[in-house]
Amino acid sequence: MRKMIWIGVFIGALILLLSGCSGGGRNAGQGKGGMEGMAMDSGGMTKGGTAAASDVYTCPMHPQIIRDKPGNCPICGMALVKKENASRELDSVDLDGLLQPANSYVVSQVPVTTVRTKKQDLNLNVLGRVDYDTRQEHVIAARFSGRIERLYVRYRFQHVHARERIMDIYSPDLVTAQENLLYVVKNDAANTALVTAAKERLLLLGMGQKELNQVIRTGKVLYAVPVYSPYMGHIHEAGGMGSATVSMNVGTMTEELPVKEGMYLERGQAVFKLFNTNRSWVLLDLYPDQAPLVKVGTAVEVTPETAPEKVIRGRIDFLEPVYRAGSRTVTARVYFDNSAQNIPIGSQVKAVIRLVDASRDWLPGTAVLTLGLRKVVLIKEGDGFRAHAVQVGLSANEEVQVLDGLGPGDSVAVNAQYLMDSESFIKTKE
Repeated sequence: MRKMIWIGVFIGALILLLSGCSGGGRNAGQGKGGMEGMAMDSGGMTKGGTAAASDVYTCPMHPQIIRDKPGNCPICGMALVKKENASRELDSVDLDGLLQPANSYVVSQVPVTTVRTKKQDLNLNVLGRVDYDTRQEHVIAARFSGRIERLYVRYRFQHVHARERIMDIYSPDLVTAQENLLYVVKNDAANTALVTAAKERLLLLGMGQKELNQVIRTGKVLYAVPVYSPYMGHIHEAGGMGSATVSMNVGTMTEELPVKEGMYLERGQAVFKLFNTNRSWVLLDLYPDQAPLVKVGTAVEVTPETAPEKVIRGRIDFLEPVYRAGSRTVTARVYFDNSAQNIPIGSQVKAVIRLVDASRDWLPGTAVLTLGLRKVVLIKEGDGFRAHAVQVGLSANEEVQVLDGLGPGDSVAVNAQYLMDSESFIKTKE
């Protein structure tokens, strides 16, 4: 069996050898060309050692077959195709571009722009809140000592009108002064100087003219003297305890006042503190880079979030010269009449401050990249762009104000983000 296999292999090899010889005999010229092709197969050189200047053809299925003219593959019979020479000579090489670090230089042909000096209207969008006007804060103090017989004010934020009765007080000093007046009127009415002095004493102690006339008319002592509020506003505190604030929790805002009926008051003691909300102000928060641009008298439009339809148009009335505790913003005040608006105190607002800006240098907002606290542009250098740090100011109308870092003739990429998709690749000189 093994002998038969070896005999079959020998017969097959003999047939292939006879086929190759007959093919070479029939086409000796083609074989010669094949030998020349084989000579060119190593490095594309001819027998003479010079570079082949003619076209080269090869078989797609058998790349070792190389000819100098069109024909068919001797193995598979497929038509030979022209072989493209991928090597070419470079006219010039920009070594500067090739040697630039990949993390600071970008080769591109994107559009560029330069800084433009122009004047444009700036609109600062800031946030704030409605607060009490402290000029409208009033304190009602006891003008005489005594005991509260009846109290008409019961809870915080209760609205009180001017000349509204708030409590009745029994005062031994007022009782004594009334008895002296009645005694003088009854026994020495002709002594006008003495009668006038007794009346003035009661008025100075805090009794009203209406109650004084009642005492003279009836001839009886008024033991519970009514006390009226000289101001209009909302009651916030009582008994001289605490201070007004809009950050109270709900329980504190709705609980009863510490002043109760039956309590004794001392002369000069602060009994009630109230605010008149008809005159309020808006407190706007300005960041340090915005504060220098805002002046007293600058126009502003305020939109309350609780009532967007009630737009408040006014001007900056005051700039606080200090930073408030726990805040790193400057506070600007805008006074307004709240009697018709009725905007709740503590409402959040959005404001637009209208600025008239002088001529400044501006770039499109897309040309500036933000790297944390730094701002970077891609400045044009030769055929590429280099990352360059700049100082910027305000942003307005999709443009950024350039304070330092660029000259009038410097060209920068219009869209810096298009060139740099990750800030970790950007390196700038400090």
